[in-house]
Amino acid sequence: MTSNWTSTEQVVRIDQVGGPEQMKLVAVETGMPGPGEVRIRHKACGLNFIDIYHRNGSYPLPMPAVLGMEAAGVVEAVGEGVTHLAVGDRAAYASPPPGAYATARVLPARSVCKLPEGIDFETGAAMMLKGLTAQYLLRRTLPQGGLQAGDHVLFHAAAGGVGLIACQWAKALGLQLIGTAGSDEKCALALQAGASHVINYRREPDFASQVREITGGRGVKVVYDSVGADTWEGSLNSLAPFGLLASFGNASGMAPPLNLGTLAAKGSLYVTRPTLFTHLATRENSQLMADDLFAMVLSGQVKIPVEQRYPLAEVVQAHRDMEARKTVGCGILLV
Repeated sequence: MTSNWTSTEQVVRIDQVGGPEQMKLVAVETGMPGPGEVRIRHKACGLNFIDIYHRNGSYPLPMPAVLGMEAAGVVEAVGEGVTHLAVGDRAAYASPPPGAYATARVLPARSVCKLPEGIDFETGAAMMLKGLTAQYLLRRTLPQGGLQAGDHVLFHAAAGGVGLIACQWAKALGLQLIGTAGSDEKCALALQAGASHVINYRREPDFASQVREITGGRGVKVVYDSVGADTWEGSLNSLAPFGLLASFGNASGMAPPLNLGTLAAKGSLYVTRPTLFTHLATRENSQLMADDLFAMVLSGQVKIPVEQRYPLAEVVQAHRDMEARKTVGCGILLV
């Protein structure tokens, strides 16, 4: 390949924010990587709620924008200074900037990792963003004193892509994970994945009372909450003294403003709003976190539930299904 080599690739682009119908499959010219960059030929792309937030404007992007934050494929070219990847390597990533909904792309190499031979491309595309999210939550976003085997944690949306991975990982760590979900079927999935207890919050909207009952009145050390507005108050009410509320998403809308006095009144609580990409900001962290995830998957302790597969051209339907809560586990776009 010469330095000015380009190709025409298919990408999913939006020209303005809005509903799923704003996404169009268009042809663009894709060139060679610059310093610190890599070019990847995708085999599969991951589907995530952050893609919806980008599409609908909750997390604004410059327009026009190509969506997608994770994928797996084969390295076609590496830029100057990139030493951890080589042409022909199998690779996977969860990384800004968006642009993974594409047949091929150029992106910063920092968060791109070699994909172990024992993990296929579909799994690799489905596991990076959700699996690394579970990793930074359970391994790096910890309450005062950390987590020990036997401790109770509350995990909302336990039958989602992140949730089903977290259920398995928590079980491997010996944690007592209490999962919430919106149907009996989803609760059953969370139990199968390793949750110790489940709560159907549509039938039991006062889930905090259920948490207190399960924990003998004490509450949990940490709540991992990707739902946001609908669960915020109940999440605070589920915590033990000095407990941590880790709010890492807003599927039901943004969490309300917080009066700091509330944290005092409810037991000297802690609140954090972490993001995956803060944790992945350095090459060293990206590799350490990916190595931890790869080891869990290769050991069989964490299985990646790829439950939905769509051709790239059917991305509109994929987003409609996600927004209608018709999906469980992980979904991917096939390239």
